[in-house]
Amino acid sequence: MKCPDTVRQNIIKAAKERFLHYGYGKTTIAELARDCNMSPGNLYRYFQGKLDIAEEIAKESSEETLDALRKVVREAGKTASEKLRAYLETALKTSYDMLEEDPRVFEMATTISQERPSFANEQLAKDRALMAEILSAGNASGEFNITDVVEAAEMIQCATMKFRYPQLWSQLPYDELLRELKGVTDLILRGVQCPHSRMSETA
Repeated sequence: MKCPDTVRQNIIKAAKERFLHYGYGKTTIAELARDCNMSPGNLYRYFQGKLDIAEEIAKESSEETLDALRKVVREAGKTASEKLRAYLETALKTSYDMLEEDPRVFEMATTISQERPSFANEQLAKDRALMAEILSAGNASGEFNITDVVEAAEMIQCATMKFRYPQLWSQLPYDELLRELKGVTDLILRGVQCPHSRMSETA
């Protein structure tokens, strides 16, 4: 008898392939069950519905993105300002490439964000925690002067939301989005840096 975790992973793997080939909306539980050589009733023992499978796929993708962002946050030899720039630009590039690669991914991402706001809120909270880590390090080094890093991380997230999943908000090409993000990041850094940090950055 197969381990339940193995069965779940087989279902997720089959769903990824079918969602990317036919699209989320055109895929049925019966088709997924057939791909996994099981009955629809048996598949429902592992997932309550198609949206739950899609959310699990999105969780895996989000964790991969967060791993890449954690590396940026904890990279040695960079100032907090450099890390914040790299963090925001990495987030833009990762999400832009993912959604640009296949319009079916965009369809699934849109569906999850609309029907499972709790999932989106959870990912946003993880994002804020990483940004707060950068801001705290900037305070500790004397580079930043931020009274409440948690609130500041939330406001930075709000200011840069357009660049998190850009195709959900804009039809601009990547180069133009990056130009805008650089400008927004400049404004943010002017607001959080200590005066001596601003002078050393422009020197």
